[in-house]
Amino acid sequence: MGPVTHMTKVPIDISSHRELATFQVANLQNHEVILGMPWLREDNPTIDWNDRRITFNSERCTTWCLKSSPVAYAVPEEKALEENLITRFSKIQAKNGPTASDQSVRVKKLSAEARVPMKGTARAAGHDLYGIEGTHVPARGQAIIGTGIAIGLPHNTYGRIAPRSSLAVKHRLMTNTGVIDSDYRGEVKVVLANLGDQPYQVEKGDRIAQLIIEKSTTGSYKK
Repeated sequence: MGPVTHMTKVPIDISSHRELATFQVANLQNHEVILGMPWLREDNPTIDWNDRRITFNSERCTTWCLKSSPVAYAVPEEKALEENLITRFSKIQAKNGPTASDQSVRVKKLSAEARVPMKGTARAAGHDLYGIEGTHVPARGQAIIGTGIAIGLPHNTYGRIAPRSSLAVKHRLMTNTGVIDSDYRGEVKVVLANLGDQPYQVEKGDRIAQLIIEKSTTGSYKK
């Protein structure tokens, strides 16, 4: 599924039922419309799968059905990406990956405050990781900062958490323990090490590191 580009309210007809429904507009490729669980909960129709018949009995139908004209409005691009990347695939380039299909990395937001990794420039090697909380990193010490996301990596790849150049040069902030295995499904966290003599305060939403997807081998060692 592609990113949501618009929100729209349009009339829909199902059997003898008609209502003004709110849809997110995206490229579904294999479907024209998907009516999900929120719609089913609100309308609570009776579905007879054998006769392929849907009956609407809820009070909502008498109060909400087709009260106004259709309307559509655009969703800001950043918001659309944030909302959709819970369920869509983010294309993160795997180093030396043979085909585009092998380079899909599934990104799941574990909380509403989390941000999906994004490239600073089109040719950047890594995707920026964002801290989900304000954290104090003491001088000559380190802190563990959550990102609020989990990722699913392609076969024969791993994720490497690398320092951001600006933080390393200006504040002597580096990253420790930076390998994410392809079968790891927990929250991605960053160990931020402060090599400087001054403490550093990470604010919520700050870019704290970068994620680089690299190829790996599963071959065994032999004597």
